[in-house]
Amino acid sequence: MTTRIPVLPLTLGLMAASPQAGAQSSGYQAPPAALQAIVDAPRAPALSLSPLRNLAAMLQTPALPGISEVAQPELKLAGVRINPRTYSQSRFSFGSGLGLLDIDTQKEIALKGLPRDLRVADLSWSPDQRHLAFSHINLADTAKGGGVELWLVDIAARSARKLSAQALSAVYGRGFTWMPDGKSLLIKLKPAKLGKAPQASGVPGGPSLQDSQPGGGQKQVRTYPDLLKSADDALLFEHYVTVQLAQIELSGQTRLIGEPGQFAAVAVAPDGRHLLTMSIVRPYSYLVPASSFGKRIEVRDLQGALLHTVANRPLEEGLPPGNDAVSAGVREVSWRADAPATLVWAEAQDGGDPARAVEVRDIVYSQAAPFKAAPAVLAKLGSRFADIAWGRGDVALLTEHWYKTRALKRWRIAPDQPQAPAELLYAGSSEDRYNDPGAPVMRANGAGQALLMIGPDATILLDGAGASADGDRPFIDRFSLATKKTERLFQSAPPYYENVVAVLNEDGTRLLSTRESPTERPNYYVRDLRRSGAAQLTALTRFAHPTPQLKDVQKEQIRYQRADGVDLTATLMLPPGYDAKRDGPLPLLMWAYPQEFKSASAASQTTGSPHRFNGVSYWGPAAFLAMGYAVLDNPSFPIVGKGEEEPNDSYLPQLVADAQAAVDEVVRRGVAERHRIAIGGHSYGAFMTGNLLAHTRLFRAGIARSGAYNRTLTPFGFQSEERPFWQAQPVYQAMSPFNNADKIKDALLLIHGEQDNNSGTFPIQSERMFQAIKGLGGTARLVMLPNESHAYRARESIMHMLYETNNWLDKYVKNAQP
Repeated sequence: MTTRIPVLPLTLGLMAASPQAGAQSSGYQAPPAALQAIVDAPRAPALSLSPLRNLAAMLQTPALPGISEVAQPELKLAGVRINPRTYSQSRFSFGSGLGLLDIDTQKEIALKGLPRDLRVADLSWSPDQRHLAFSHINLADTAKGGGVELWLVDIAARSARKLSAQALSAVYGRGFTWMPDGKSLLIKLKPAKLGKAPQASGVPGGPSLQDSQPGGGQKQVRTYPDLLKSADDALLFEHYVTVQLAQIELSGQTRLIGEPGQFAAVAVAPDGRHLLTMSIVRPYSYLVPASSFGKRIEVRDLQGALLHTVANRPLEEGLPPGNDAVSAGVREVSWRADAPATLVWAEAQDGGDPARAVEVRDIVYSQAAPFKAAPAVLAKLGSRFADIAWGRGDVALLTEHWYKTRALKRWRIAPDQPQAPAELLYAGSSEDRYNDPGAPVMRANGAGQALLMIGPDATILLDGAGASADGDRPFIDRFSLATKKTERLFQSAPPYYENVVAVLNEDGTRLLSTRESPTERPNYYVRDLRRSGAAQLTALTRFAHPTPQLKDVQKEQIRYQRADGVDLTATLMLPPGYDAKRDGPLPLLMWAYPQEFKSASAASQTTGSPHRFNGVSYWGPAAFLAMGYAVLDNPSFPIVGKGEEEPNDSYLPQLVADAQAAVDEVVRRGVAERHRIAIGGHSYGAFMTGNLLAHTRLFRAGIARSGAYNRTLTPFGFQSEERPFWQAQPVYQAMSPFNNADKIKDALLLIHGEQDNNSGTFPIQSERMFQAIKGLGGTARLVMLPNESHAYRARESIMHMLYETNNWLDKYVKNAQP
């Protein structure tokens, strides 16, 4: 006879806080101490490697912010969330400490002169590595000297100083970028004469009006949050996105560039003498965010004078139907990284409409300064332009992709010889992880531009995940562009998972990597492939285990089959010291996120690695190992659409089959029993949770965070569904758990941020789902977290999320009877 492993008991306070009918407001609650310890576990610093790759900036990661900080004033305008006190995007996580790490000696270097109460938002190395620029957020009002401050670290002197007396404007971007010579920075300032933000009178001057005229064709009009709602909103938005471009020397001397404008983006050409600017222009829209507003794309000199107009893009209220739809006309304009001042862009040849039958979908053009000659054609593509990795005049790698079929191609082109035919290097599927050749390794040149690492005889390096039936095993390959032969330089080997962060030398034999095992937290190492055995590795960091009380958590990457033969993968995690034969089945929490595929073979591929660190985060389900639960994390929930069939045409039967297979496997292993399993997920995983409770009795309870449950509220597509509601009404109706709320017989906990900024997961989705279940006499609880977005940020919110989840699992799962 087996006995169950002990589960931590509920405290009296938790028992007193059991869910009750009606609205409640008892303040933020804390979960048991074991869960609180996970929330407050120390976080590892982040590293930023220097251009010469012999130093790294170490940025300390602070604890979670408090609700008082997350609740600071915030404007929601045209899809942008703005902190009006600092003239920057709202954000709540900052670096709280800054130092340097010498890669060669493994020594940490302290910096002098850093500001008190350091709050680093962004940092950037100068191309010559002599300086490190960073932005510090001073929470005082900008009128009182606060805002986004620009600071500079002198690397040789190991000291920091404030560089600009005037605050930056960082509503779009970080507000600063290095000039290629490393002697100055291009910055965005709040214009001196901008004045105070306009104040709405509170008395409307009339209704807000929108029109739709016939003849515009069908468009996908997605559901977006934080849109403009009035003329007052438009004036306020214009105020906060108006910036003054300037150039600041390392002495602090500042020179203004041109007149203020609504510059959403500015890029310096590699020659340091041209600026590519993108300005937002009226008319604005109440239907789409600022990313779809009209844009004026221009080239200017360093005095701000207009040299060339690249494009005037109109307001775009929706694209043609389909995930492969793009804007008509000029798009994705950038500088060629290996040339002084050459523009590159793509133009759709099908009007941006994937439904049009054409042989050439996109043409990629280039045009060099002074932009008088006709643009040169770099490539004609049968699908959509994705990106270019620049190398030199005879080598650049261009990637194209077609989402509908997942087809992906990588070409070698010679940008200095545009008439030369492109050479196909790779053709495959973007969802075929097993055969992914890896991404080209890039490194910054002396001007700070990322270029291909090209070795002797036209070889490049490829960095890949190394997906296989045994799990991910990252690698570095040397690939010959001439012979097409591949040489494997490094591959991660059991019992460790080692991922290459950067290549430190020219021939790829010296690597910076992170290395981890199930019991060892990721740490940084230098690996020298010219040495042998253990001598290859030199430890750079020694970060301690963040949750030593859970060091002996058991983890296994398991494989099992769906009823139709599709192979599935999951990570099974069990509490320390647990033995299934001795202790018997545990209550289990399953946490998943469905994914669409176009082939069963791709859906069957193994994901993840059994050798990764058993990290226990407050965000995922693993935290509940501390409460005595078993966890099935990230089980495969593929939804496959073969050939012309769309995945969602059979969403429900496949979803149920995925869940059934996972339940059967954990029960077969003896770690769970059918009447004590919960299902949960975030966003699309919450949508999945609602559907599984509506269409099965496999789970005793569900945890649904920040989800959408009524697909008629996202009528122009959702997730990867590209058909509008009116074209696929049966699919939308069948997939909406709201339509089947009367079938939900098990307990559903709904958690949602009141200020969710994700397209499609408006808070009303959870509110209406709860209302339906409550009105139908079902069991549900709705938790709305104040001031929280799609992902929750405040410590109090995270604690309360865990408190509610723990209560729910204890009440409906832990001691459930058959």
